[in-house]
Amino acid sequence: MSKKKKAILKSKAKLPKTLRGVHDLRRFFYRNETPIYFISATNFNLLGADEWIKGFKFITYIECFDGLHPNVISPQEEMPHEEFTSIEDIVNYLLEHKEVVDYIKERGPGKALFLMFDDKTEELAKQLGLELAFPSAELRNYLDNKVVTNRIAEKADVPTVPNVLTKVDSFKTLRKVSEHLGDELVVQTPYGDSGHTTFFINTEDDWKKHADEIIQEDEVKVMKRINCMGAAMEACVTRHGTIVAPLMTELVGFKELTPYKGGWCGNEIYADCFTPKIRRKARKYAEQFGNQLREEGYKGYFELDFLIDTDSGELYLGELNPRVTGASSITNHAVFALADVPLFMFHIMEWMDRDYQVSVNAINRRWHLPENIDDWGQMVIKHTEDTILQLIEAPKSGIYQMADNGKIHFDRMDTHRRAVESDSEAFFLRIMKKGEYLYEGADMGIVVMRGRLMTDDFQLNDRARIWIDAIRGQFKSVEPENLPSMERKVAEIGGFKMM
Repeated sequence: MSKKKKAILKSKAKLPKTLRGVHDLRRFFYRNETPIYFISATNFNLLGADEWIKGFKFITYIECFDGLHPNVISPQEEMPHEEFTSIEDIVNYLLEHKEVVDYIKERGPGKALFLMFDDKTEELAKQLGLELAFPSAELRNYLDNKVVTNRIAEKADVPTVPNVLTKVDSFKTLRKVSEHLGDELVVQTPYGDSGHTTFFINTEDDWKKHADEIIQEDEVKVMKRINCMGAAMEACVTRHGTIVAPLMTELVGFKELTPYKGGWCGNEIYADCFTPKIRRKARKYAEQFGNQLREEGYKGYFELDFLIDTDSGELYLGELNPRVTGASSITNHAVFALADVPLFMFHIMEWMDRDYQVSVNAINRRWHLPENIDDWGQMVIKHTEDTILQLIEAPKSGIYQMADNGKIHFDRMDTHRRAVESDSEAFFLRIMKKGEYLYEGADMGIVVMRGRLMTDDFQLNDRARIWIDAIRGQFKSVEPENLPSMERKVAEIGGFKMM
């Protein structure tokens, strides 16, 4: 028997067969001997997971920390590949890269997590001795369909904005099927993200702009347009029930951050987020929806987008994301998570081949106490102009400090947002680096800071706007010499986000 296997058996022998309570889970992961990987474009979604789990590594295509993060592995040499059209393409490229293959094989069989993956990913992971710590790509893809989400919500008794699910082949048909929904409509195709496939249609001219995308679908979701605010809630389906994190705001469609109307561009978490009534409803609906997901065969991490009707005060389900998300960094580093364990650890536990017992009701009660929720906000900064530019300078990831005059400077290297000590500091995670090309919708980076980013009426506050301008000012760009060829390239790669 190898020394490594003896060490693993010895480590397991010191723990009870059934882990009981959060303290046992913490100790179990601190002494973990199973290699666990998060493989994606960046490590943003599970930032900090390596601090909780021994042997946890990030394998990423984009090196956000210039080689200074101790547990981020990015291939040094670029292999020939087709243009990436999705995160799945990036993940599969990584799993076939010789540097990654050699690294995983040297460490031995383990578990793998992904933001996005497909059936090819599943096969490549299996060849490397990796078990996917997520339900199958087929099930995730099925649940990710907005039409399917709507039907699951009906079974879970979770309300949705008044809508109809139907085939739409013309503007005349659209008007006919939506007579009861009014003249102002929102049409969503089954798949899409951050506003790419959500269409606001009031007139036939609006229809013509998006008709081709709508007509090609067998079924779309046609909703009544409401005046609403966005909210988000992450949760995890476990064998013991659905664990629910507190409600967060969503930053949506701000032109300073994203070119997409209706596009997600950040979150806030704070103790009195929305009213107590709305928070209670959201928690109840998330538990009901999670329990129904378990009936559908799903387990693990998920996120729900809620819509709050500002006219009636009603809370409706918007969308389901059956995965970790761009909001996961906020969820997993708030006080409630640090006091117990982050939500993603309950997810991973479902694949760790160990019996465990926790009180879901007790955890949910603790996590929703105001004293267990601190104030944080994050903004995803995209290139918002319809231009193509090449970066000649890009800021480092780490902690930035702002002076009284609104100027910022790089203060210190850090890999963790909790290193932010005051309201005058922010953590910045760089996505795009020097030499790369900016195009409309390209993710430039994420700013994370203490305190709120929006006013009480959910508009960007002055502090947020100053930070956005300051971070953008750290990027320097020029028009590329080979603009025509870059326009063709960007047309291929510009249709998906990195997080």
